[in-house]
Amino acid sequence: MAVHDHPHRRPRYRFPRLDRAGTASTTPASATTAVSTTRDHLLAGLRLLTGFVFLWAFLDKTFGLGYATPSGKGWIDGGSPTQGYLSGVAAGPMESTFHAWAGAGWADWLFMLGLLGIGAALIAGVALRLAAVAGTLMMALMWIADWPPARHLSDGSPSMSTNPFVDYHLIYAVVLIALAATGAGVTWGLGMAWARLPFVTRNRWLQ
Repeated sequence: MAVHDHPHRRPRYRFPRLDRAGTASTTPASATTAVSTTRDHLLAGLRLLTGFVFLWAFLDKTFGLGYATPSGKGWIDGGSPTQGYLSGVAAGPMESTFHAWAGAGWADWLFMLGLLGIGAALIAGVALRLAAVAGTLMMALMWIADWPPARHLSDGSPSMSTNPFVDYHLIYAVVLIALAATGAGVTWGLGMAWARLPFVTRNRWLQ
């Protein structure tokens, strides 16, 4: 009796199954939900961390916790949150303007209320659009104060700028806009409850 050798079967590529409408089968709902949940959690974590950056800056400058603001030099001790930073601006088109603003009462109040408001909004997950606008404006002014494009300061010394355009102020601004655009206040936040409030429903820019 003759014995015939059968060749080994090779795995064959299988094309995606088409449904009746002629389209490929979609990703299972459970996988889509898992990806969506992971994204929401990552954005919520980013929101909380960014909020803590702003809120901690407010607390340190207010009470002089010994980090960026030395003990006894806090706002409640009579120190000015803007005096040191704005008076030290040494480059850029608004150098003289920032020097004039340094230590002004209105500048201190606006800066500190901005830090507190943005930080609290991000931590709570509410008013993210307003926080994004205020935060982007603040970061833009601080970017101009640092003026990364400058290679040298006004006294001729090296600016030590590491990038002529992108610095952490720009990154923070983009993060704030992204958090507001994606509605990142719903997960681990009060964004959903906030959006249902009557005065917020009537004024969408408050969401």
